[in-house]
Amino acid sequence: MIAQPCVDILDRACVDECPVDCIYEGERMLYIQPDECVDCGACEPVCPVEAIYYEDDTPEAWSQYYDANVNFFAEVMPGQSEPLGSPGGAARTGVLPFDHPLVAALPPQA
Repeated sequence: MIAQPCVDILDRACVDECPVDCIYEGERMLYIQPDECVDCGACEPVCPVEAIYYEDDTPEAWSQYYDANVNFFAEVMPGQSEPLGSPGGAARTGVLPFDHPLVAALPPQA
């Protein structure tokens, strides 16, 4: 899962390393599609802000970001009638025009 340090950073090094294209870009943060992720860990060491964690290793302060990553894909994208779900690869969707409400409510991050 991807946590708060990614908000407004969007480095994308993790996207380049992901062998299954499961890291999607919202307006302010990247999100891992849990059904598409194979838990290979390739994304974790390349993240310059250390925002990527396995669920069990997530610092308590960022535990709510697990739900944000999962529920981002249950959100109905603006202009659509169905949730995003499992689109089958981030390259097909491009930048998505929304974020999970937890992220959208944050003030701009430096």
